Amino acid sequence: MIYKALISVLFLGILVKTKTEVKIEPAVKTEVPKTSEREKLISYAKEYLGTNYKYASSSPSKGFDCSGFVNYVFKHFDIEVPRISSQFKNLGKTVKPEAFQKGDILVFYGYKDQKTIGHVGIICEADGMNSKFIHASSGKEYAVTISDLNSKMYTKRFYKCVSVL
Repeated sequence: MIYKALISVLFLGILVKTKTEVKIEPAVKTEVPKTSEREKLISYAKEYLGTNYKYASSSPSKGFDCSGFVNYVFKHFDIEVPRISSQFKNLGKTVKPEAFQKGDILVFYGYKDQKTIGHVGIICEADGMNSKFIHASSGKEYAVTISDLNSKMYTKRFYKCVSVL
């Protein structure tokens, strides 16, 4: 009888020990990937599509010039960029076309002066020299618009692309 009781206690002890050592892992939680900062930046910039062009302005209520628009968008994300297009000449890390990403800044020569920086925009669809960019245009749109980098107007004026993100 004592022998049976001892075996029962040992068996019960094994069961208890086994139960305490068994780890039940929770199911792996799959998280939905968060929107990247670059996507957020482009979404924010697109909120201003159609906003009037206004020389020397960085105000959505009055309108934007090109550098005013780029400055306004990046400032919203606490990223400092120049307020004057010519100051983008030496800004950031230069990016080769095959490495263009959304949120990179395109820098162009001026429309009339092919020696001075005169226009900037933000890549919103990255595809090398076939990318699209959002910018405040003083051209026929005279507003914040999306243009093709590979258009004749912008290909011949392209200076470089920079990343500040």
